[in-house]
Amino acid sequence: MIPDEIFIKQEWEELLERLKVHFGKKPDLNGVLFLIGIQELGQGVRNFSKEEKQDLMHIAVCKVLSYAGFYELEGIDKDGWPHWKPTAKLPFLNLKLQEELLKQHIIEYFRKEVFPET
Repeated sequence: MIPDEIFIKQEWEELLERLKVHFGKKPDLNGVLFLIGIQELGQGVRNFSKEEKQDLMHIAVCKVLSYAGFYELEGIDKDGWPHWKPTAKLPFLNLKLQEELLKQHIIEYFRKEVFPET
């Protein structure tokens, strides 16, 4: 493992432990994306349909990848759902590297948006 990978892995595990304390169980990557989607939607916790859950995951991916310049918030629709537009072409990455990219920017999201004091 290269130093950046070790740092991301360590930061990721610390984030998961922090979320475990808050929510009572340790989420996986999809669970974290779902939480970000709910946060970004800003309508609180409620029952979501399967399609809405997929939309929440999409919102989260767009939000965290906006830190790398891949997406930009286009606007909010009449129902309060954010819509994102791509601003740069995502590189072709294998699954492991896709997860690394998401984790890196999820960590950044939580540092900037949720836990700015740390």
